[in-house]
Amino acid sequence: MYRRVIKPVLFSLTIEQAHHAVLLLLRIIGLIPGGRWLLRKCYAVEHPALEREVFGIRFANPIGLAAGFDHNGEAFRELAALGFGFVEVGTVTPRPQAGNPRPRVFRLPKDNAIINRIGLANRGLEATIRHLRRPHDGVIVGCNIGKNTSTPAENAPADYLKLFRSLYQYADYFTVNISCDNACREGTTHTREHILQILNPLFDFRRGQNQFRPIMLKISPDMPDEVIDQITDVLLETPLDGIVATNGTHSREGLHTSRTALEKIGSGRLGGAPLTRRAVEIVRRVHTRSGGTYPIIGVGGLMSADDVRAMLDAGADLVQLYTGYVYNGPGMVKEVCRALIADAEARQAAEKAARQAAASEAAEPKTAVSEVSAPETEVPEAAEPTSPADAPQTQQEPAEKQESIRS
Repeated sequence: MYRRVIKPVLFSLTIEQAHHAVLLLLRIIGLIPGGRWLLRKCYAVEHPALEREVFGIRFANPIGLAAGFDHNGEAFRELAALGFGFVEVGTVTPRPQAGNPRPRVFRLPKDNAIINRIGLANRGLEATIRHLRRPHDGVIVGCNIGKNTSTPAENAPADYLKLFRSLYQYADYFTVNISCDNACREGTTHTREHILQILNPLFDFRRGQNQFRPIMLKISPDMPDEVIDQITDVLLETPLDGIVATNGTHSREGLHTSRTALEKIGSGRLGGAPLTRRAVEIVRRVHTRSGGTYPIIGVGGLMSADDVRAMLDAGADLVQLYTGYVYNGPGMVKEVCRALIADAEARQAAEKAARQAAASEAAEPKTAVSEVSAPETEVPEAAEPTSPADAPQTQQEPAEKQESIRS
């Protein structure tokens, strides 16, 4: 129904208009008694094979919604009712900001991609707190935090700390976004010194709290591999809890959309199918360098259940959807969850068959030994003759009897 009816209607609108319409509809459904229950009934899948425990938090399934969809935390409960195991809100900045002039989000249907240069538009810290104060109803909420565009890089740590302290009691984990649109210059924000200037005050504040909130670091796919290794070393050497990989890319390589159309669109981060391979590569690199002992949230270019499988196989503990969800609709989470359940059941069946085969192989040698030894006990050896009376009947007759016959 989504692909035949709803998607054509939404795609007839600009992507921001469609986005606002979806959020408004979800909020209306949330106000109707039983509305969220109905959404869960239609879209949510529950199964023990989907459950994950990551950084001390129990997730009903590993499929989350990436930051950027619910900028202000307006509809996190309704979005979770659509089947997501967790919802990341934001990016939140201390002060409201309008972002870049419209149009600023563009579909690339030929590439199953989106170009986004919103510029971290959101209503600011106070508005987000108002929304997140509402009961979470068991929904796991992550909060993606960033600095205001107007904040100089040297003052960025103060912005992050203000957000972290103010939202600490309302979020289950935090993602520090250092690859944030035109608010950042990646050449300076991805250095070890700048990252530690942001993270160390957060670690210090957390040490004085009764409750533990995991801190994740979101990175860009445009970083060279050696920079990814340096950031992974920060993960190993500090109380940082994990990596979110990745944000969108500024690259335009390998696209089917015409060069003329891309030039007309202009700058922005690209998300969707063209990002899949690079995002998986980065997750695998971080997983390998960290020894697989730190949580990784894989995001970027997850357009199908196969893409999610590849990301999990590369070492991600959790994944997040965004562009794939826009193109495939609300049934995508159910589809991915069912695929993961089928995979788990197939593994269990294979393991059971392997155990049975091993048990059968272990029993076969005992059977063979008993079959060989049984005749040895059942057939007695022939006795040696001990006297002439015991001699065989074919023995030569006496000489007197032979002489009598000749005569």
